[in-house]
Amino acid sequence: MNREALVSGALVFALYGGRDAAIPLVVDAREARPRTPPTLSATPSRPEPGAIVRLALRDTPGDSVIAIHGTMAGEPLHFLRAAPSVWHAIGAVPVDATKSVVAHAIVEHVSGVTDTLRVALTIPVVRLPKAEPLAVDTSFTQPPDSATIARIASENERARDVGRRAHESPPMWTASFLRPRTSRITSQFGSGRVFNGQVTSRHLGVDFQGNVGDTIRAANRGVVALVDRFLLAGNVVYIDHGGGVVTGYFHMSKPLVAVGDTVARGQVIGLVGATGRVTGSHLHWSARYGALAMNPFDLLSLPKSWYSGSITPRKK
Repeated sequence: MNREALVSGALVFALYGGRDAAIPLVVDAREARPRTPPTLSATPSRPEPGAIVRLALRDTPGDSVIAIHGTMAGEPLHFLRAAPSVWHAIGAVPVDATKSVVAHAIVEHVSGVTDTLRVALTIPVVRLPKAEPLAVDTSFTQPPDSATIARIASENERARDVGRRAHESPPMWTASFLRPRTSRITSQFGSGRVFNGQVTSRHLGVDFQGNVGDTIRAANRGVVALVDRFLLAGNVVYIDHGGGVVTGYFHMSKPLVAVGDTVARGQVIGLVGATGRVTGSHLHWSARYGALAMNPFDLLSLPKSWYSGSITPRKK
């Protein structure tokens, strides 16, 4: 054996301590780094009651996300992938919320790691818009009988059920929401109602001026989920837009669509009327996220790139 071979053998023995010594493991420096968990953020951070909240979940590349489950105010959240390692969802703040609302998300990774995230939203004390005094017939302010109460409760439950079923399909729209009428707004969301000097209700929609026979347009693409005549709302049309979002159109003189119809954004779906418990002709426009009533005007400020049918849904 030459000198070079002897030196080489000595070096190997010195490094590994002979045949029975433990061989050191080589550790990838990337694996040794602390794992960065995903984050969950919400906009706005101080939403008003009835507001839409935009949620963004961001993860670091490397450990692929296989599922995201979330809830807020008792309603499911549907996270859609908006970009690599970025998912978007929307939620709604209950109209009777006070102090705070919390959004939760559970993120499952291909490695088996599960992250539980939460973001708390502060609900500010909101001064309601000025109450709208109305002089009406005393029949508007008389306590309803038991049969009337039961009918109103049944109709409200049917409307909430439309919202719940809207969670069963992904968002159908690919463009931003639009106003169902371009006319003057006569009553804002959240305003109080004063009948003959007595506060009787809170307005959970937006009213648009209109004469009997004026057109009403769908705020966005969706499927007609309910057409009926309600005691308070008169002739109604509810459109399921998917992703938990529903819009409602009240007091129509004539609906022009049927349950099961797929309607396009801006399509004429009915005519303004004065049916139901109203003091004059107008359109009352409402919106729901699941069973929760929300301000429909918040839909107008929701960018189509945030949460819509143009985003690829992630499997749950």
